Amino acid sequence: RSGSIVIDMSSIAPLVSQKIAAECAKQSVDMLDAPVSGGPEGARTRKLAVWVGGDEEIFERCKPALDAIGDKPYYVGPIGAGTVAKLAHNCIGYIIQTGMAEVFTMGVKAGVDPLALWLAVRQGAHGRRGVFERLPDHFLIGEYDPPDFALRGARKDIDLAVQVGREFDVPMRLASISLQEMIEGLNRGWGDRDSRSPMMLQEERAGVQVRTTKEAIQEALE
Repeated sequence: RSGSIVIDMSSIAPLVSQKIAAECAKQSVDMLDAPVSGGPEGARTRKLAVWVGGDEEIFERCKPALDAIGDKPYYVGPIGAGTVAKLAHNCIGYIIQTGMAEVFTMGVKAGVDPLALWLAVRQGAHGRRGVFERLPDHFLIGEYDPPDFALRGARKDIDLAVQVGREFDVPMRLASISLQEMIEGLNRGWGDRDSRSPMMLQEERAGVQVRTTKEAIQEALE
């Protein structure tokens, strides 16, 4: 109906959302894409992230309804942006899941008790801080000097992990990819830069820079 608003909370391709929104606009209907994250338990307890794409004014008009669904409705950008955010979130989760399986099978096959290994890694830098929380330190602002931990040292660590996998016949595919990225970074003279500097290689391949400013990050977190 003309003047109505469609909120699509399914997970579909962003381009499909844009096409649907374009068809809605022909009928004077506004649309938001608003996929969620939190699973059945989040839905039951209203602890859902709701990522929203579309016109920001329409988002503000619909926010009371979205607040009733989840505790963290967030406006991401134009139509389709909400879905892109969900896909990015879920994709990194599954990549990490695959990496977890890789390194834990390596550790257990090398003789470490699974529970002891889990408790040990939880105490390290990655265990104490969420995976997304470290991105503003270097990657998002494009600053890799001075290093928190130099690429040269990180390369040694992952090289040793791959060696352990080889010794115990454990496939280390993701670790091997990471090692090759680090070696390319070293070949570019980045050995004394931060260990995250090889992330720039993917930016080059993708033809895009993932950048914001320290000030913008600080303002967003306040």
